[in-house]
Amino acid sequence: MKKIILLAAVCLGFGFSATAQAPAQSDTTIVFTQLVHDFGNIEQTAGPQTHVFEFTNTGTEPLIIQNVQASCGCTSPGWTREPVAPGQKGEVRATYNPGGVMPFDKTLSVTSNGTPGLIVLHIKGNVVAAQSQQ
Repeated sequence: MKKIILLAAVCLGFGFSATAQAPAQSDTTIVFTQLVHDFGNIEQTAGPQTHVFEFTNTGTEPLIIQNVQASCGCTSPGWTREPVAPGQKGEVRATYNPGGVMPFDKTLSVTSNGTPGLIVLHIKGNVVAAQSQQ
């Protein structure tokens, strides 16, 4: 019986020891200067419109944007592909191609190794008919 108690105590001791020596979580934090951009009124014939969302890695580890997914085919995303060092800036570009005359509110889902791991950016505006030239 003493051997079982001793064995259990030794196993628990190793368990606590292993837990105490686990590596710390990395600190990678992504902070955008803005989460929403309003294009306002865009003439239907104006062609694609682009806005750049700027972010900063405020953590202590390199930040990697893994993917940016647009909510529809009318919006094309682009982003900084190389790791962003702590304290440095990167960008996510949203290019909207106006089709029909209507208001729009589209999203870009940004996935990264940072905290938070998923951020949703919005672009919105109103596509209007082209003004006739006189």
